[in-house]
Amino acid sequence: MALESLCGFKARGLAFSTFGDMSETDNDIDAHTPNFKNSMKLMLPPAMNIPELEEMKRDYLDPFHSVKKPGVAGFTPMHPISSYGHPTAGLGASSSSDLKVRMSNGTTTLGFKYNGGVIMAVDSRATGGMFIGSQEVKKIIEINEFLLGTMAGGAADCVYWERVLSKHCRLYELKNRERISVAAASKILSNIAYNYKGYGLSMGVMIAGWDKRGPGLYYVDDDGRRSSGKLFSVGSGATYALGVLDNGYREDMSDEEAQELGRRAIFHATHRDAASGGIIRVYHITKDGWRKISEVDSDHYYDTYSKQKMIIPPVP
Repeated sequence: MALESLCGFKARGLAFSTFGDMSETDNDIDAHTPNFKNSMKLMLPPAMNIPELEEMKRDYLDPFHSVKKPGVAGFTPMHPISSYGHPTAGLGASSSSDLKVRMSNGTTTLGFKYNGGVIMAVDSRATGGMFIGSQEVKKIIEINEFLLGTMAGGAADCVYWERVLSKHCRLYELKNRERISVAAASKILSNIAYNYKGYGLSMGVMIAGWDKRGPGLYYVDDDGRRSSGKLFSVGSGATYALGVLDNGYREDMSDEEAQELGRRAIFHATHRDAASGGIIRVYHITKDGWRKISEVDSDHYYDTYSKQKMIIPPVP
């Protein structure tokens, strides 16, 4: 009876005492809980029109729709300065149409192609607003031996969907007996993100690797946007990293110069951006697959990089 009232199942369809026809129960499962048979679908809210659940269903479909009224679904409005004592952490319940708690994300990730392959470099700090949750987050996700993905945005969203991407890449290999291309892998992730557009995903990732066409680098975000390029930097410290990359990037760099450029760009971003920091990780992708080049705390490089002056070429 509780399941019937909550999810809208037909009582007759759930009566298993006769072990008869299960078609009605199957139809109910398909209609109301499709993720039982398809793990790629999120659990949908109950289908019945239960007044007490209307607000919950509206939140699921559109988290930004409006401010809840006190007492709806057990909601208690947050005081504007009740979260970490920060006046903008809780936005109150009187006039704003935004979420009650808005945690800004921060990170610095970069990737660029050059004649020797692809360089990926990231920091490791995880933040929620002014709160530093971790200094050791691994923001480069190893999809397979020739593909890497980065994390920027919501850590849970990036990790989960890039693991799903890893599964699809492996299935492709088993079915076609060859490695998936970087373009196809990025397109799969883009299609997944587009299917959940508007559901609150937070992703700004790079997919990089090596295939039959050579090195590949793509940017994919939570709206399903996908772009190919030679150089990307994503995150709150991206502007600082791009300043270093724009000055030092060349296609004919040696491997050592490329790795050093990625490492230096991340360091200067962590030095200027409070939401970036921790460990600087550098990966190098070649025709033989990816290699982890270094994994060192950013403080280790302070004396080296902070004293270096950027060389600005003279204007002709």
